[in-house]
Amino acid sequence: MIKATFFAALVAVAAARPDAPRRTYAAPPTNTYSAHRSDDSNEEVAILRDDRVYPSAAGQYSLDFETADGTKISESGYGSGPDGAVESQGTVRFVHPDGESFVLKYIANAEGGYQPESDALPVAPAFPHEIPQFVLDQIAKAAREDEEAARSAPSGRYAAPEPTNTYRAPRF
Repeated sequence: MIKATFFAALVAVAAARPDAPRRTYAAPPTNTYSAHRSDDSNEEVAILRDDRVYPSAAGQYSLDFETADGTKISESGYGSGPDGAVESQGTVRFVHPDGESFVLKYIANAEGGYQPESDALPVAPAFPHEIPQFVLDQIAKAAREDEEAARSAPSGRYAAPEPTNTYRAPRF
């Protein structure tokens, strides 16, 4: 039984092995990329600018990328966050197939996380009605109760008993 299981595992490993492993990577031969269009064409778009500063030991990096169709990506960052976390900011611009321009600006930092800004982002609707007074009263009551409970609760600190000058023999 063990031999059969071992043989089956060996056959599975041999079948999964690629026939011709790729050992090298060849960069794209031209400075273009294929843009996906809604009309299913594979139009090649020239890359006008591709400036990159790869991350340093401090986490500093930048990227400026621009194509002939108006797409622009600009991003930079530096390890200025807590414990050297990289905080970054950037802009993405492109034109939708219908001709409408899209712009997204963002900041990513420790204080607020990812903070995008764009006219294209949805906005939450206004609250549909005022909060009734009895609900506000209940919220205030709950806050007062929480404060009272916090004041009357044990502090969570251990206080050793006061020492005495007398000794009693243990009771058995």
